Order: sequence, then C-alpha cells, then structure tokens
Amino acid sequence: MTVQTTRLTVAQALVRFLAAQYTERDGVRQRLIGATWGIFGHGNVAGIGQALVEHAEEMPYHQGRNEQAMVHAAVGYARQSGRLSTQAVTTSIGPGATNLVTGAALATINHLPVLLLPGDVFATRPADPVLQQLEVPYAGDVSVNDCLRPVSKYFDRITRPEALIPSALSAMRVLTDPVETGAVTLALPQDVQAEAYDWPEEFFAERVWAVRRPGADPAELAEAVRTIRAAERPVVIAGGGVHHSRAEEALAEFAEITGIPVASTQAGKGSLRHDHPQDVGGIGHTGTATADELARTADLVIGVGTRYTDFTTASGTLFSNPNVRFLNLNIASFDGHKLGGRPLVADARTGLEELTERLKMHDHRVAPSYATEYTEDKERWEQRVDACYEVDEPDTRPTQPQVLGALDEIADESDILINAAGSLPGDLHKLWRTRSPDQYHLEYGYSCMGYEIPAAIGVKMAAPDRPVWALVGDGTYLMMPTELVTAVQEGIAIKVLIIQNHGYASIGGLSESVGGERFGTAYRYPAEDGSYTGPPLPVDLAANAASLGMRVLRAKTVRDLREALAEARAADTPTCVYVETQTADTVSGAPPAQAWWDVPVAETATRPSAVKARELYERHVSTRRRHL
Repeated sequence: MTVQTTRLTVAQALVRFLAAQYTERDGVRQRLIGATWGIFGHGNVAGIGQALVEHAEEMPYHQGRNEQAMVHAAVGYARQSGRLSTQAVTTSIGPGATNLVTGAALATINHLPVLLLPGDVFATRPADPVLQQLEVPYAGDVSVNDCLRPVSKYFDRITRPEALIPSALSAMRVLTDPVETGAVTLALPQDVQAEAYDWPEEFFAERVWAVRRPGADPAELAEAVRTIRAAERPVVIAGGGVHHSRAEEALAEFAEITGIPVASTQAGKGSLRHDHPQDVGGIGHTGTATADELARTADLVIGVGTRYTDFTTASGTLFSNPNVRFLNLNIASFDGHKLGGRPLVADARTGLEELTERLKMHDHRVAPSYATEYTEDKERWEQRVDACYEVDEPDTRPTQPQVLGALDEIADESDILINAAGSLPGDLHKLWRTRSPDQYHLEYGYSCMGYEIPAAIGVKMAAPDRPVWALVGDGTYLMMPTELVTAVQEGIAIKVLIIQNHGYASIGGLSESVGGERFGTAYRYPAEDGSYTGPPLPVDLAANAASLGMRVLRAKTVRDLREALAEARAADTPTCVYVETQTADTVSGAPPAQAWWDVPVAETATRPSAVKARELYERHVSTRRRHL
C-alpha cells in the first residue's frame, strides 16, 4: 500500500496539523487551536516563525510583548470558550521559554488548556553551548525548558521529526480531556524545527476530539440521593467545574427543585444569578456572612466542581457542625474524594441532571423553615452591599467598594469582569452582583498579578461583541502593563479600570493582621528609619497607559467616575479609566473577612503587634478540623 506523503519541515507540519484539530461537545464543533501568539528569537524565528508565514491562511498569528502575558491571553480565551478552544504560544529559547513558566502554572492549576511551543537548544549539538543555553554538567539532555515539566500536564521534547506524530496526538488528547487538561508543552529544538520530513497526509486530516460528559456510577448515584434526602441543613458549593461543564441551568433546576442554597467559590461565582432565590453568594474567607454561616451549621456539603482550596474551607475551620458530611460531584476522582467525602464522579451537568431526576421522584425539598432562614439572611447581606455602594458625597474621592458600585450601575448581563489578585478579589466575591454565568472571571487558583490585562485581550477575542473589563490595582498594573500595546495594535477594545491605592493594599492589610506592620507593602518614599512610610511616589499610571497608546479617562470623584465608566463602556477603542481611591471607612468599606485564612504568625517575637497576632492565630488554629 502506497502512503501519500508531503515533505514539510517539522514546524510547518505542526502548524498544519494544529489547524486541522477540532473539539465537539453537545453537537457543537469548534476549532481547538484558534490562533498562535508568538515572540520570535533565534530559537523559533526560522522554524515556527517561518511556518506561520507559510501557513498564514490556516493559522492566525498574534504578536505579544511578554511571553507570560501571551499565555495569560490564551488562557483567558480558553476559559471564555468553555475550554473547547484555546490558543498556542511560541517563544525562542532561554528567557523567552522560562517566561512561560508562571503562565503554565496558572493554566494547569486552573485546569485550563493552553499549548506552549518553546524553542529549545540544538538536538544535534553542532555547537555546545549555543546562545542562551543552560549547561548542566551531569546531563546533556537538560535545558531550561525542563522548568516547564512540573507545571505542564503533558511535556515532550521533539528531538526527531517522526516523534512529532505521536507527541502531537498526545498533546491534543490532554488539551481536550476535561480531567487532565492544563498547560501542554512541546519543546522544539531549533534545528529540528527546520528539518524536513516526508509526512503521511493522514496526519493532516481533520480530526475531531469529543469532549466527554460521563454520567455517574449507579451505585454512587443511589448513595448520593440517600445522603441528600437524609440531610436537614444541606448546602451546595459551586466551583469552577460548573462553568467548565456549562452546568449553570442544571444547577439552577437542582436548587429550585430541592430548595438547597448554593454558595460559590471564586471560580464558581455566577453559577446562579445574584438574584436567584437559592444563591447565597461567595463562600469562605472572602465569602458572605450568609454563605459562611450556612457552611458552619451544614450537616451536608455538596461540592460541585470544586477543589476545596483553603480560601473555600477557611483553612479547615469553616465546616464546624460535628455531624457534617461531604458529597463531591466532580469529574475528577482526585477531587471527588476530598475531605473524606462520598464521591460522585461525573460531569457536573450530567451528574446534576441525574440527581435532580432522582430527587424529583421522591418529591424531596428542604424544610420551609430552613429556606426562610437563608432567604432572610441573604436579604440582610444585600443591605450591607447597598451600604458599601452608597455614596453620600458624589464630589469626593471614592472608596474601592464605591468604585465597584459605580460599575454595578452601568453593567448588564453582557459585561465581563476580569480580576486575579490584590484586595479586589475579596471585595468582588463579597459584593459583586453577578448577572450572567460568564460575567465574573476571577483567576484565583494561582491569583497571579499581571493576569488581568492580557486575559482581557483573550476574553475579548473569544467574545468580541461584549464589554470586557480588566480590573487592576496599581501593584498589578506595574507587574505587566505591556499588553496594552497589543490591544492598541490589534484594535481590541478592552476597558481597563486602574484603581490607584499606592501599594499592595491587600498584602498590607494581611501584614498588619499577622504582625508584619505593613512592612514593604506601600509605594512610598523611604522615611529616615528606612521604612517606606514617606510621601506617595509621584508615579502617574494614567500617563503611562496613555504613553502605550491607550485612551485614558481620569476620574477624581465619584461623579467623574460614573461618567468615565459610561464613556469607556460605550467606546469601540481600547480605553482606560484611572481613579485614585480613599481609605475605606466603616460605612462604605467592604465587610471584613467572614471566615479565617491560615497565614502562620511568628511563634516568637518581641514586637507587640506580632505577639498579639500570634495569640489570635493560636485561637483560630485550635478550631481547625480534619474531615475524615
């Protein structure tokens, strides 16, 4: 039998292969690799770079400014696409490759697919070392790309052309596996990229990867139904898996049929609309008083698509009912068994639908008194949100919650908010009223400063007709503003809201609470004693954004802010709103943490602040519980 072949370089073959890959779920087909981001150097310019030129009609290309940021953009695109489509990122060798590590960790921790194509040193070793090569005396086959191994769900180094075929197929399998997905790395030696090979035409045939929706094991499902029916004070914790599965409608029906209240993690917020009767808001350290009190008294916690991070569990102190049990609906067995829980291993949507049908048969619903309790608590929390958003003097500088309140006034179901780090995640989790399943885009698995702006670009690419907001503090902005240039260059009309509070406000507050006295957290000149307590730095972030090509609207007061946000929302070009906030007071400041978070405090210290913090820490630690 004669095999039809085509002679291409390894890089050309890879680009052509990627252009022919698709996913399919629920009868909807999407292209798996929507585009490739790239910054070129000697390690990829003649390989992947030339291949992208060669196959420009098949594979769109986007130019980035920072390798880490390109990964963030691809991850934002993947999340907005429901993990059914993502983008590739190519870099040179050396610093370009190692810049991928943070983005790869973020993708893998959040279970979001991204394909990384870093250049690598020569496989044939004609010159050793080459420019930017790490020399390892004890191993000849190690390069800086090996840093990507622990943060990748699949890693391979393509040292021979023919090795690309099985490796590329394995890479696609992992990218489309709802359990295993994350960062996938194919390290490409620069000489191999440019090497020609006779490829079987079958390698380039259109290939569709079906994304599974596995149902529950019948025995596990029956046990789950018995467990729910026996509970008197159940609560659901909706995690990011609800969104990944597009299970929001199934969750809403489950909650309506059973009357069980639904709290949400940072990744799961928006699983129900904020005004849904069973939605009780965020849970854990950054959660609402309503959700956290329900968690403390719950006799059954039903986790749906959650990893139970320490913020969710209040570092093991939240679920304090001595009789509490856990039922974990998760597509990953690893997460299904957490906290000594009963696993229900299934796709979130499929599992919820199966549970709902079974519980309908029994006409199961929580007691009316329980529903009345959480409904009244929810109403009281909404009053606290109103107080945080309220503005008595519109011609004064806003607090951070009032900034969110101003945005809340103009947002509707179409707006998408992106955030990742600082004090904003806590305020948003407690206060933001989510109107649509994908409005609330918080990257809190890795909580990576610098994520917001490039992720907004990726989200806008996936949702071009919707207003996309990157919410950033000054600390996050200074980490990675470079992709503003990309937004300007490609006309990607993101809206960037820069909130200036002169430092790392979140860590400053944490530092104060653990006896660190806000050391090293303010953006100020040094005082005579060496501490950073002098006047604020004369840094003008608005001018910086303008210098990168952004249209910038400055807001000095709440009134200005409302006008600027409305103008930015209507803009069809990349636009930045800059506002300096005041210190929150007891009326308009965000409510304090409603649950603990374990940040160890110095066991021995002479400074009074640390001694006091340690005493409080020991009281909290004494309430920690292992759920077995």
